[in-house]
Amino acid sequence: MAHNLTLGARGEDLAAQYLTAAGMTVICRNWRCRYGELDLIVREGDTVVFVEVKTRTGLRFGLPAEAVTFAKQVRIRRLAAIWLAEQPGAWAPIRFDVVAVLIERGADPVIEHLPAVF
Repeated sequence: MAHNLTLGARGEDLAAQYLTAAGMTVICRNWRCRYGELDLIVREGDTVVFVEVKTRTGLRFGLPAEAVTFAKQVRIRRLAAIWLAEQPGAWAPIRFDVVAVLIERGADPVIEHLPAVF
């Protein structure tokens, strides 16, 4: 389990760096409540973007983004609504993105940003 946590944290670090380099501002990382966790919350212009980061070390179980199932999308939407409700006056345009990170042994990480995918 520790390997998965370390891998996930590395993927989130790479995703945050990638999005920051693309001009976005990280508002919050690993926001948690009793219903779950949001990986990254960023701002792009006036839009609040909820980003799910999926990291894999290979393609044996499919592409990283394929792990964002419909059930996970529903949970992320619910968590986003809770986060927004906690922000006074923060209602703004929102979007849901996925950042897929592939870290294969001996190769540079591959990062794919999928904006507004659900």
